[in-house]
Formats: sequence, structure tokens, C-alpha cells
Amino acid sequence: MNASIVSPRASAPRLSDPDLLIRSVETFIFDCDGVIWKGDKLIDGVPETLDMLRSKGKRLVFVTNNSTKSRKQYGKKFETLGLEVSEEEIFASSFAAAAYLKSINFPKDKKVYVIGEDGILKELESEGFKHLGGPGDGDKKIELRPGFMMEHDEDVGAVVVGFDRYFNYYKVQYATLCIRENPGCLFIATNRDAVAHLTDAQEWAGGGSMVGAVYGSTQQEPIVVGKPSTFMMDYLANKFNISKSQICMVGDRLDTDILFGQNGGCKTLLVLSGVTSLERLQSPQNSIQPDFHTNKISDLLPLNTAAV
Repeated sequence: MNASIVSPRASAPRLSDPDLLIRSVETFIFDCDGVIWKGDKLIDGVPETLDMLRSKGKRLVFVTNNSTKSRKQYGKKFETLGLEVSEEEIFASSFAAAAYLKSINFPKDKKVYVIGEDGILKELESEGFKHLGGPGDGDKKIELRPGFMMEHDEDVGAVVVGFDRYFNYYKVQYATLCIRENPGCLFIATNRDAVAHLTDAQEWAGGGSMVGAVYGSTQQEPIVVGKPSTFMMDYLANKFNISKSQICMVGDRLDTDILFGQNGGCKTLLVLSGVTSLERLQSPQNSIQPDFHTNKISDLLPLNTAAV
């Protein structure tokens, strides 16, 4: 064969030896929606898979870019679905925003303006940070009469932007004023996801659309704390004292989950139970290839116990 011929990009192999992968790592990080559940329905075989991994002494961590809930609220969702998961094992991007502020010793006398929902507010409160904005500003409107100038709190030292179903012009302008006019004000994004899967009928505008609006008016790049940024991976590795080469990231999205694992130097497993199809994975236009792919996480189970 002529060695000078360039072959097409190789697609990730199907996971053929799950036991080998399980033995090679200490920790499994799972995305939630599309991996553990779809909407409010548990994906087949998940409880048995998690039980098997725990029985082998593996650490399990659950990471989501969805900032609308706090860790405690996600804990209740796991409980409702019949899964025993502790709050310490859950890392939502709402928590990542608060953890980032804590990691930089954000002054407790400063305030955080929030474009986002209850999850961010609860996580900020749990770390003792003062906040304003959030859903409470969802009904606020601006009357653009002659000479009107909008006031803003000069003690705001950070603006956190996440997915927000109550997004409006008031919030964009308030955030813009804080970032532009308050010296040193930080612009933090929980994620820049283009789309969200709020229903199974279609894709919806994701948190990246809210972040994009604030970027558009400030021309300031945000500090991103959710996937695929390495902040959460670094935080987890430090918290649990894990070598990143001993982690396997399991997710259903190439541009967030798999890239998150690759950016962090971890093994990566793509499951086809969520938003990514085999056709998309194998497309010549796709440049993100995981180490392995499989249909769903229950494929990690031994064949004689795997859910049918």
C-alpha cells in the first residue's frame, strides 16, 4: 500500500472489552441527561451498572452543565429515580460557579449578579456569597423614556450567566453595566452550550445564547466553569486526589462531555443513548473522537447480567 495516501479520520472503536476499561481506571465521571436519564425517565440498566461499578470499588461522579438546579435539588432527582447518589458525588455547573468564586477568594463584601435560575442562587448562598438578580428580575422592564439612565449596584464584583427561561433585556443591560462600569467585575459563564434538550420533541436555545448576548454587549470573553472547561475536572481531581489518567469520562455529547474528558487528559466513552448518533460520530465533519463508543452505559455490565 502506498504510504503517502492519506486515509480518512479513523472513527472511535466500539467498546469490545468493558472489563479492561473498568480495571484501567479508578473513577467514572458520568454526564446525566442522555446517559443516566432522559428527561424524567431512567435509562435501562443504569441502577445495575452503577451498583456493579461501586461493588468493584470505583468512585462515581455525576457532572452536568445544567445550572437550573443545585446539588441538593439534583440529589432529590436521583432519589426520585431510585438511585442512591450523595450530594458530594454531584457537580452541576451551578456549583462550579460558586466553587470558582470560592477558589479565587472572591470578597464576601462584593455581590454577584445572576442571569440564571434557582440552582445558581442556592449554590452561591451555600458558599456565603451575596447575590441579586436571578428569576426575580424576570418580570422587570425598562421604560426607555428621554433622559432615562438605568442604575446598577456598584458593589457587584461578578456576573454569573447560566441558562435562564426568564431572560430579558433588563438583565442584559444590568449585567452589561456591571461588567463595563464596575472595576474588575468578572464575567462568569456556567457553560456555552448552543442548545439544550428541554423536551424530546426538538432542540432549544441553550445557555450559550444568554452568555452570547452579554458577550455581544460587553465584548468581554467569559470565564467558563462548566464543560468542556477544565475547571471542574481540576476541582474533582484535587478534591478526590485522583490522577486524571485514572478517570473515564462517560457522556453523550462530543463537544462538551468528550471534549471535557480530553481537555482533562482522561479516557473517554461516548454513549449513543443521548444526542449523538453513530452517523454523527462517524461523519467526516466530526473532529472529536472518544477512545470508545457504545450504545448505553449498561454495556459495561458482564454479558450474563446486562439488561436486555
